[in-house]
Parts: sequence; C-alpha cells; structure tokens
Amino acid sequence: MSTEPNEESTYGIESRIGWPVAGVLGGAIGAAAFGLVMWLFDPEIVQVSIPAFYGLEAGGVVGWGIHIVHGAILGVVFGYIITRELVLGVLRTDPETDALSEAGVALRIVGAGFAFGLTVWAIIPVIVLPAFAGPVGGEAASEFPGTALQSLLGHVLFGVVLGTVFAATMDVYQRPAESPLEE
Repeated sequence: MSTEPNEESTYGIESRIGWPVAGVLGGAIGAAAFGLVMWLFDPEIVQVSIPAFYGLEAGGVVGWGIHIVHGAILGVVFGYIITRELVLGVLRTDPETDALSEAGVALRIVGAGFAFGLTVWAIIPVIVLPAFAGPVGGEAASEFPGTALQSLLGHVLFGVVLGTVFAATMDVYQRPAESPLEE
C-alpha cells in the first residue's frame, strides 16, 4: 500500500487505512456492541461460557478479550468479502428500484453487514458451536444459547455496527463501476 492518502485500491474503494484495518476496527466495535447485549441479558456468557469454550478459567476480562478478537477476525473476513470485485460490483450496481438506488453504496454496505451478521449467527452459534461445545468446551460452553433471541439480536447488531464502521472508515463514493451483472 502506498503512503499517499486516498489511493484507490484494485477494487475501486479509496481508503487512508486499508480494508483490513477497517475490518478489524468495525469488527472490534461490533463485537463490543454485541458483548454489551450479551452482558445485559446474561453476563455469564461473557464471563464463563466464552472462556470455558477454550478451557480457560472464568473471568470477565478474558471473555471480553476473546469476544473482541473473534469480532476483529470476522471483521477482516467481512472486509475481504466486501472488497472483492464481484461483491463490490453488485453493491455499486445501479438498481432499477428507486429505494435501493437512492440508498447509496454506504447504506448497502451496512445492509451487507446485517446479512453478514445473520450468516455468522446461522453458522457459528447454531451449527458449529453445538457440534464442538460438548467435547471441547465442557458443560459451560454447551449451555451457550446459540439459537436464543439475544444471540440473534446480538449477531445482527454486530453486523450492522461492522457495516456502519466499515462504510464510514472506507471512502465508498458512488462512481461508475463495471457491474458483474451487466454484459
């Protein structure tokens, strides 16, 4: 990456910091927001269940740290997906629907964050965590509420915050882009 600010990336997004940093930042802030939701509903999830999944002693700081790192990693995954030519082309395509057309690319990235949060919820706590909770994390991790309403709300909040921070951090100005859907 060049030292010049606002250098356009290969995929048509300008940034002063780069998509990996925007992903880490958005993921960490999104995970903190999600953690607050968990903390309000059941503080034991952050203090006991998350560290127990890794075989660690219960402690609020350890659980919070692991949760923030998870969010940062998922933020990088989101940034990678969003900045790929196909996905970015779809987000930049001028839709025929007036409501979507007026939304702009930044709001579409927030919507992509929402979809990403739903996807993460459907894959990790609903499918993966129950499969590994018993053998790896013991009794406390198996009690993690994967399909509970607060988990769904927390993951959606994570995705929306991630998308918002990513869109605010990256300069996703509206300009003509080659659409992968047009021939």
